[in-house]
Amino acid sequence: MDHAADAHRTDLMTITRHVLNEQTKHPESRGDFTILLSHIVLGCKFVCTSVNKAGLAKLLGLAGEKNVQGEDQKKLDVLSNEVFVKALISSGQTCILVSEEDEEAIFVDPALRGKYCVVFDPLDGSSNIDCGVSIGTIFGIYMVKDKNEVTINDVLQSGKNMLAAGYCMYGSSCTLVLSTGSGVNGFTLDPSLGEFILTHPNIKIPKKGKIYSVNEGNAKNWDGPTAKFVEKCKFPEDGCSPKSLRYIGSMVADIHRTLLYGGIFLYPADKKSPDGKLRVLYEVFPMSFLMEQAGGQAFTGKQRALDLVPTNIHQRSPIFLGSYDDVEELKALYAAEERNA
Repeated sequence: MDHAADAHRTDLMTITRHVLNEQTKHPESRGDFTILLSHIVLGCKFVCTSVNKAGLAKLLGLAGEKNVQGEDQKKLDVLSNEVFVKALISSGQTCILVSEEDEEAIFVDPALRGKYCVVFDPLDGSSNIDCGVSIGTIFGIYMVKDKNEVTINDVLQSGKNMLAAGYCMYGSSCTLVLSTGSGVNGFTLDPSLGEFILTHPNIKIPKKGKIYSVNEGNAKNWDGPTAKFVEKCKFPEDGCSPKSLRYIGSMVADIHRTLLYGGIFLYPADKKSPDGKLRVLYEVFPMSFLMEQAGGQAFTGKQRALDLVPTNIHQRSPIFLGSYDDVEELKALYAAEERNA
C-alpha cells in the first residue's frame, strides 16, 4: 500500500458513498436500507467516542445490574445498548430488534415501523473494557414478510436469510467491516472528517492460515475432534511448521484478525457449556455471514452455521470459523468421529 499517495488522495470512498453505489445496482431500491445503515453507522460513531473517553467520563466499571445472560453489566454496555436501540427505532426502518442486553425482543411502535429486523450485540467483549483491549459491536439485518404482522418468528430465521451483517471494532482505530451480500469491505473512521473511509476493499480470507484462536483454558472439557485439531495445530504430522496461537477473548478482535490474516477461530461446545457459549442470532450468524462472504467457512460441529434455525432469541451454539482449508480439516475430524460412533 502506498501510504504517501494515500495521504494525498482526495477522492475518498466513504461508507455512505459505498452504500449508495451498491443501491444503484438495485433499481427497485427506495433507499430504506441505506437509511438504516446510516443510523447503524451513527450508533457506531457514538459508541466509539464513548469508548475512547470512557475513563475520563467515569463510564468504566459495573453499572450494578446483571444482564439477561447473568453477566455483570458495564456502564458502557448499558449506554451502547440505549444508543443503538434509539438510533434503530428513529430510523423508521425497523420493526423488531433483538439485543444481547435485553431479555425480550423489542417490537417497534407501528407508527415508526419499517420492514427490517436488526439483531445486535451492542458491546461485545465488554469484560475487556477496563484493560483497554479491543471491543466491538456486532449486527445482522433481516427483512420481514409483513411489517404490520410482526411476530418473533420473523427473527428466528436461519442465517442464510440475512441481508447484511457487520461489526465495528473499537481499538487502536475504529474499523467497520460490512457485507451486504456481495463481498466484504472494511472502513476506518477518520476522526478529522468524522467519516468511515474505505481502507480494506473486497476482503478475502487466505485459503489456509498459520494461526489458531481458542481458549485453551477449557481444553480438559473439549470433545475429541476439537482436541485432535488443536493437537495437530501444535504438532503437525506432515512436517509443516506449527500454527501460532492468538487469543484475545474479544470475538470482534479475534475474528477481525482471522479475516485479515487467515487461520481458524474455535469456540467449541464442552462439558461445561454443552450448547456452546456464543449466541446464534447476534454473534454466530453475523460473523459466519462475513466469513463466507470473504471466502471462508463457518461450521457448528454438526452443520454449516448459517443453516441453523434458532428456536429462541438468545440460543447458543458452538462455532468454528475461518480459512476454508482449516475449517475443512476440522470438518473431516468431526465426520470421522461420527463414522466411528
